[in-house]
Amino acid sequence: MMIPDLLEIPTLRAAFAAGLGPVTLIETLYARIATWPDPAVFISLVPRETALAQARAVDPALPLAGIPYVVKDNIDVAGMQTTAACPDFAYTAQADATCVVRLRAAGAILLGKTNLDQFATGLNGTRSPFGAPRCVFHADYISGGSSSGSAVAVAAGLAAFALGTDTAGSGRVPAACNNIIGLKPSIGLIPTTGVVPACKSLDCVALFANSAADALAVLEVAQGFDAADAYSRRPHAQALSSVPKLGVLAAHDQDFAGDGEAAALYAAAVQQAASLGWAVQTIDYAPFRDIAALLYDGAFVAERLAALETFHDSHAASIEPTVRGIIGGAKRFSAADAFRDIYRVQGLRHAAKAELGRVDALLLPTTPTIFTVAQMREQPVAHNSTLGRYTNFVNLLDLAAIALPAGFRTNGLPFGVSLIGQAFSEASLAAHAGTLHLALGAGAGVHGAQPQALCPPVSDEATLVVAGAHMSGMALNYELLALGARLVRASTTAADYRLHALATTPKKPGLARSPGFAGAGIAVEVWGLSAQSLGRFLADLPAPMGIGRVQLADGTVHSGFLCEAHALNGAEDITAHGGWRAYLARS
Repeated sequence: MMIPDLLEIPTLRAAFAAGLGPVTLIETLYARIATWPDPAVFISLVPRETALAQARAVDPALPLAGIPYVVKDNIDVAGMQTTAACPDFAYTAQADATCVVRLRAAGAILLGKTNLDQFATGLNGTRSPFGAPRCVFHADYISGGSSSGSAVAVAAGLAAFALGTDTAGSGRVPAACNNIIGLKPSIGLIPTTGVVPACKSLDCVALFANSAADALAVLEVAQGFDAADAYSRRPHAQALSSVPKLGVLAAHDQDFAGDGEAAALYAAAVQQAASLGWAVQTIDYAPFRDIAALLYDGAFVAERLAALETFHDSHAASIEPTVRGIIGGAKRFSAADAFRDIYRVQGLRHAAKAELGRVDALLLPTTPTIFTVAQMREQPVAHNSTLGRYTNFVNLLDLAAIALPAGFRTNGLPFGVSLIGQAFSEASLAAHAGTLHLALGAGAGVHGAQPQALCPPVSDEATLVVAGAHMSGMALNYELLALGARLVRASTTAADYRLHALATTPKKPGLARSPGFAGAGIAVEVWGLSAQSLGRFLADLPAPMGIGRVQLADGTVHSGFLCEAHALNGAEDITAHGGWRAYLARS
């Protein structure tokens, strides 16, 4: 059985059910890792036989049974070295980090530890003695950092998901550079016990995946209170509106470092969000920009020194030069400087929160541009600052964020945007990110395949399967948009459905289940809308259309359009076309 290039959790589960063994999957991925042309992705691998033994013994009932993943090498794995990309700092971990413990218990299989900007200091991926992982689309370009190897491993199809860390954007910038999802949860939602600190009060364990739904599924396993982590917090849902109001950059706040194509892709993402029926309005970005600048340019950088001062003072020569300059440079700040910057952030927080209070979430570029490795090495500090222009403020304001693919420049390099919302809004952000990701059509990873995983509904949201004129871009789609519905994903039905062209004027499709029939499935779309809006929609539904339960190819069941049996008499069977859109295109 073929291993899919786009490794998604539901896809892999379906492959396991169809006969693919976790052992075969793990063997295939070790072979992919061995032949991947970038040797800087991994710092160390789990011994192949160890991973295969775990695959043989995995309990298929576990939530992440057999799902392969990797971790950034500032996260402890028992029996393996933790280097933080500094060989002289390395130690053998005696226990798993709490997040790794939870993933093991859920049946996920660890393949290795990935490269990073040393001590998680940087957003570019070039600050490691183990080499600079490259963008999966062009080896001359940066992968983004500091979680560089983790993002590349997912984008290259070497793992289904990865753990990184995020203090200033390290779980989002590399996602944008490699066309994948990067979820930065709220501070303390995933414990950092067993994670080498960068800025302990701001650090988050971040998640990379090919879909927002996969990132959310991993978050549900990894999150939870841990008394050993002083910053750990118990999860609680902060739901956003199912029809979000998004804050976007005004023209005078847009700075893409001269990258005109990035500016155009951001404008297209904003337009696409509006076309989904979401409200968009400009916000004053000034307080966010000023807070972002303080993270590296002010006394907050001293927290990086606090994490490593003993090692820095005794092994300064072992630290990568740019990282050494940042950490050592913090010695110029006094405790009084630190308090002044804390007061400065607190003052700016009121203005930033006022802007956030006007919207459900922000829709911002993840990065203004992307640099070559050579450019980054020529101006390592200035260009790194550019990369964090729209990410650095997030943890200082205790927000959640998710980065998603948003298209490609003409040279084939990806661009990404981020949704940023209140703490603990991860589920809503992921659902909206999944919708926008699908609508923008950038796919995921190096192969650009469209993800299929479905996020849980937002708040009181119900789902509706449509197979005809209510699909996106078709004649009656406006009826759903008027009710605030959102496109969740495109999909296909289970194999035992047929589609007919009804003898009506104009023609309408009729979807019906035909037990025992084994077809290829019918192309459909899943839409999300509030229960109240669904009720209004159904009240106006004309015969012979009805609503029943429609099973999709992935086994999930949703409310959806089905046709009354009498209307199928004399109707043309168009199942072979695979869907209503394809039928119209050929007729």
